Amino acid sequence: MAKRKRRNAGQTDTNTRGKRKRCVIHGDEFTTPDGLVLPMKLKKYWNRRHDFFWRFDEGIQIDEVGWYSVTPEVIAHDTAERIAQLYNKPGDKQYGRICVVDAFCGVGGNAIKFAEWCEHVVAIDIDPVRLSMAKYNAELYGVADRIEFILGDFYQLAPSLVADVVYMSPPWGGPEYLEAEIFELDKMPFHSAKEWLDRARMISPNVAYFLPRNCDVKQLADLCPELSCDIEMNFIGQYFKGITMYYNDLADICSSEARVIELDSSDLAGLPK
Repeated sequence: MAKRKRRNAGQTDTNTRGKRKRCVIHGDEFTTPDGLVLPMKLKKYWNRRHDFFWRFDEGIQIDEVGWYSVTPEVIAHDTAERIAQLYNKPGDKQYGRICVVDAFCGVGGNAIKFAEWCEHVVAIDIDPVRLSMAKYNAELYGVADRIEFILGDFYQLAPSLVADVVYMSPPWGGPEYLEAEIFELDKMPFHSAKEWLDRARMISPNVAYFLPRNCDVKQLADLCPELSCDIEMNFIGQYFKGITMYYNDLADICSSEARVIELDSSDLAGLPK
């Protein structure tokens, strides 16, 4: 098992031309320059909207749970590029000849990046509204034709699915997960972290598992000791955002030595739109 840091530069805000319009705060809500009224608890997420989707201003759809759960685009890009290398040579930017299951696709952040790098994506979510948003956002990015959207419970669907890789980021319990010094993997909502992982392994041993940054490394190592594992700590700039566990063949794609790689907005700008 290896443990590494992966550091990415933050996405440049693309809405900075001319005089910047400000949000209007009123009580426990705020109104965006586009007239959208949101609760104040989402203000810090809205301020980072271009970190989540660099094409946010083109009409991205997202709900409250989506704000909490969507993966920053630079991290989603990095994960998708690594997964695509499972059957590609390093540096090959053709679509990976693989099928990826996104077990909890939410509003589509990761599924979109997988579709930019991989041949076929199965995007699953239990919420019909968020699944509809994911499809809309994928159309905005021009990759919806490579994504199969399925409404359902991943835990129930897993035994019937076939794919090369499973990516999953199960519910963490909302932003309150950060209040705990250690995120307890056996107390995740609905099922424990090991139960989720065992379910994913019914599909493929090649699993990428995105988890909170306050997980205990010893608990992570104990999730599946029989498979090779690479623990990657995901940073945007100096900010620690989460941990990605790569299992089986995915663990062997990159060097087990620590690496610090800067990924900036120019890297994203060259991808399919």
